[in-house]
Amino acid sequence: MASAEDANGKVNLLEDNRIDSGVESFQYFTKDDPYNKPVQDSTSESSEARDKCSSNTEERLDSAYGSSSLTVENFSEILIEGCNISESEDDSAKNTELEHKENLLTNITEDGDTLLHLAIIHEDEHFAHQLIQLFPKDVLDIQNNLYQTPLHLATYLNLSSVVRDLVESGASLELQDQEGNTPLHMACEQGWVECATEMIRNVSSSKLAPVLESQNWRGLTSLHLATVNRQHRLMKLLMKKGADLNIQEGTSGKTPLHMAVELHDIVSMTLLLNKGADVDVPMFNGCTPLHLAVGRQDAAIANLLCQSGADKMLRNIEDETALDLAGGNDDIIALFPFDDIQIQGRSVVRVPF
Repeated sequence: MASAEDANGKVNLLEDNRIDSGVESFQYFTKDDPYNKPVQDSTSESSEARDKCSSNTEERLDSAYGSSSLTVENFSEILIEGCNISESEDDSAKNTELEHKENLLTNITEDGDTLLHLAIIHEDEHFAHQLIQLFPKDVLDIQNNLYQTPLHLATYLNLSSVVRDLVESGASLELQDQEGNTPLHMACEQGWVECATEMIRNVSSSKLAPVLESQNWRGLTSLHLATVNRQHRLMKLLMKKGADLNIQEGTSGKTPLHMAVELHDIVSMTLLLNKGADVDVPMFNGCTPLHLAVGRQDAAIANLLCQSGADKMLRNIEDETALDLAGGNDDIIALFPFDDIQIQGRSVVRVPF
């Protein structure tokens, strides 16, 4: 027999206790915490800024991210005191200021965050845009202790303009966080259409292909996540960009069509089938979408698959056809022709007289 999950029609796409994008593990710090130290500078001119960074300020909870004691106001002060390049004619003064700016911008906190990570966490888009222009490409792709790049964070927080600026400046779309998610995975899981659009609008097919095929540690591609989360606009966007409609996730071999069947999502099924998804792709256990629909006693879904040309006689590794899983459901049995004699769902070819 097929697995209990398929036979009983239970949907078990994702674990209930999953952690979305690993973002919950940021820590909160007090004014005395050494977390403030990475933005320190040895010059006496920055002592006032350090005092301000260490002062008691209201902690912010930005989209489940904890934050350091740096605030948006501190960012502006840092930019003014450490990042602006003066028009002084003194070359040595210019060199000193440039060195100060470089040290400040490339410093990393004990959580692995650059100043750009922190600006995005605090949703200070203006400051983030300024930092993106100042940072070289390699710095844009620095991953923190959770393997999150600035592009991961901007996507999670739905900062589409920051996403656009990062991508245009050369930030990588392929880097994966501690859950194996690329920024595109995160956009599809959260339903951020604008962020996904900004990521892939001007990317060539050859460069985009590995991003679309990338699987997170649960074996899911971006199209799987868009399907699981019923993000139909994102599904259309990914299909338009050439996503493989028949790609199998890495744990059980489900295609997006299998997942849409399990969700009883006729809209997703119609999108996939109209774009040419293979209706008969088997999972690793040999079950086709029709096996899943019949096993879940879903006559409407089974009928749609049959109308789309599903092979009713394919067998899974338990040697079962979809009809073997009908369980006496008359509505489903009516979908299967009885031109031949059927014994326990198996055809016996008639001998002509």
